Amino acid sequence: MMFNDLSSPLSLLTTRRSGKPRDLIAPGPDHAQLVEMIRIAGRTPDHGKLAPWRFVIVGDDRRDALAALLVDAYREERPAAGRAEIEAMEQFARQAPALVIALSSPRTESHIPLWEQELSAGAACMNLLHAVHASGFAGGWLTGWPAFSDRVRDAFGQAPERIAGFMFIGTPGRPLDERPRPDEARLWSDWQG
Repeated sequence: MMFNDLSSPLSLLTTRRSGKPRDLIAPGPDHAQLVEMIRIAGRTPDHGKLAPWRFVIVGDDRRDALAALLVDAYREERPAAGRAEIEAMEQFARQAPALVIALSSPRTESHIPLWEQELSAGAACMNLLHAVHASGFAGGWLTGWPAFSDRVRDAFGQAPERIAGFMFIGTPGRPLDERPRPDEARLWSDWQG
């Protein structure tokens, strides 16, 4: 069954594509739109009602500071880094008009297993991308070296939190690619128990 009515929730789901952050251009969502998207992202499965995730909006006026943080942290960890690596960190911080950092924020005192809390964080990120798409924008979810740097994480949270991803948001500067999807025959089966 095909869904061609873009006002249909199922059409929104079947037409969502990731945008490469380097290809996302202005306009991007404004602060109020980002807050609304994050509010929607919070409507995610959450065993125990822990909200084991949170989001940090990095405004345009903070992108240079983020670039400096990434460069300093990268040089600290990799003192022999070449110019191309440093430029990649600077470019990472400045791509796309809007940036939201998603943090997995597990509640270690809870009896809810950590795995379930991490799954909820991933679901909140996916909900954010759905809200981005439904709002007429495109998003790209990246990790890479910055997501695994403790120094970068410490600028936005503290252990046991982890960066779940950098959510870059904007308008596609070119048509979004349809990537190969998993073989449907491997996606599901009927239980024969």
